[in-house]
Amino acid sequence: MGAFTKAAYFLLHPNQLRSIVQWKVWHEPVHRRDPSKETETEKACFRHLELTSRSFSAVIQELNPELLMPICLFYLVLRGLDTIEDDMTIDLAKKEPLLRGFADLMEIDGWTFTENGPNEKDRELLVHFDDVISELKKVKKPYYDIIREITVKMGNGMADYALNAEHNTNGVNTIEEYELYCHYVAGLVGEGLTRLFVESNFANPALLERMELTESMGQFLQKTNIIRDIHEDYVDKRRFWPKTIWSKYVNTWDDMFKLENREKALQCSSEMVLNALKHTEECLFYMAGIRDQSVFNFVAIPQAMAIATLELVFRNPAIFERNVKITKGDACQLMMESTQNLRVLCEVFRRYARRIHKKNDPRDPNYLAISVQCGKIEQFIESIFPTQDPKKIALAQAQNTNQDSVNTMDTGETTFLVLSVLGILSVIGGLMVGISMGVAWLMGARFDMAYEDITSRVGTFVKGAAEVSSATVSSIPTTVVHQEL
Repeated sequence: MGAFTKAAYFLLHPNQLRSIVQWKVWHEPVHRRDPSKETETEKACFRHLELTSRSFSAVIQELNPELLMPICLFYLVLRGLDTIEDDMTIDLAKKEPLLRGFADLMEIDGWTFTENGPNEKDRELLVHFDDVISELKKVKKPYYDIIREITVKMGNGMADYALNAEHNTNGVNTIEEYELYCHYVAGLVGEGLTRLFVESNFANPALLERMELTESMGQFLQKTNIIRDIHEDYVDKRRFWPKTIWSKYVNTWDDMFKLENREKALQCSSEMVLNALKHTEECLFYMAGIRDQSVFNFVAIPQAMAIATLELVFRNPAIFERNVKITKGDACQLMMESTQNLRVLCEVFRRYARRIHKKNDPRDPNYLAISVQCGKIEQFIESIFPTQDPKKIALAQAQNTNQDSVNTMDTGETTFLVLSVLGILSVIGGLMVGISMGVAWLMGARFDMAYEDITSRVGTFVKGAAEVSSATVSSIPTTVVHQEL
């Protein structure tokens, strides 16, 4: 996007520019990395981190110093493993032992790997992997053991998929296979991170007893990425949407991308979104167990991005034509909200769940199930943070009761108040009459003539009334004669 195009875009979307500026100006990291205190190999590791993922690099570098280097190394080790697994130029006979033995290779001083294809995006990380190995040897043993164990599990899982000819040819067939794949590429990462959080005392140890919460965190992120990247994967001849879902709507995978099947494809994507949404409640429950603000920010930002991305791809035909993603302004707004606390993050989930519900189409066969799931998300959030807090209601009622008792007056006070009001009204009325008469006098009114006229009229009236009364009395007979019967 050129400078002129950006200027025009922000002119038409000022809220996007406002969010970016607010994030740049007002965001204050909980912790700041201090390069001046780092060794050369530490600096090299952070350079590799920035080259492999700018988004993850930013949140990792704001972590508590206790976990800063362990999580940086954990990410680089898994990224190196993934770089070997993704490289189709490496022969399978060589790739399998590399994947299964990667945990052992990272213990060899000076080990590097230079046989990736020239176009492999992260090949430079493996070319200089000796920097990572040097720093791994300095990590506390409990942290190193966690990193090694997860590397072994993920390496074996990747090797199994590399040997799976059916998967390589036809992609994922069942929902079980789909979720197993998400477990190996994301669920295991979540397991390792949770163990690191608990080991450093930055998370509730009870999270280790409910690993399904950790699994949901990884599943939610990976499923969202798979839904969003459908066009990119189709171009690269990869298929991660399970056949048991898409075969309900089209006959072949290629039919999903034909314009005449667009409505069917949207219905299929709705079911994929529904499958991802089922993890949201457990994700929020997991994040309630985080004790450190920097760790909370680290886990909350990707989850907020995921729910926003799901809303973006839901019933969006553009995902079958190109790779779509949320705008930079929306991303900055989400980062500002998700780095505050769980209540604000829950409001983010509530907002996007409502948007998904609003976009839901009654003609979609998944309409009812999606509406129910959106309702479950709102209900869960309401159970954690009620809109009407019972404590606040009780406090307000107590304050009203106290106010009523203060406002209660006895009879004497009421009488005095009434008389005071009447007195004030009388004074005001008298002043108004006096002012009116004064103005009339200044305008030339003759009150003396008016007084004489009123007096004469009253005198005439009184005299006439007296005459009438006298005549009436004189007409009454003084003797009453009773005639005989």
